[in-house]
Amino acid sequence: MDMSDELKSAAWRKATKSASNQGDCLEVAPLSGGRVGLRDTEAPERAPFVVSASVWDAFVDGAKKGEFDF
Repeated sequence: MDMSDELKSAAWRKATKSASNQGDCLEVAPLSGGRVGLRDTEAPERAPFVVSASVWDAFVDGAKKGEFDF
């Protein structure tokens, strides 16, 4: 499925804490079909990564619980 038009017009957002930085940011956007797009502001030429809402929810839950802390 070609999602290029939807990804170009998506409402991308990033965390307020990272909004003042010029890079080092991950942006997310809600997409049709309950999907979520993710992109790296340091590599805008790369295609965004798209996951289902359930995958995104599981990631956010794990992040809140500290499962990805180094």
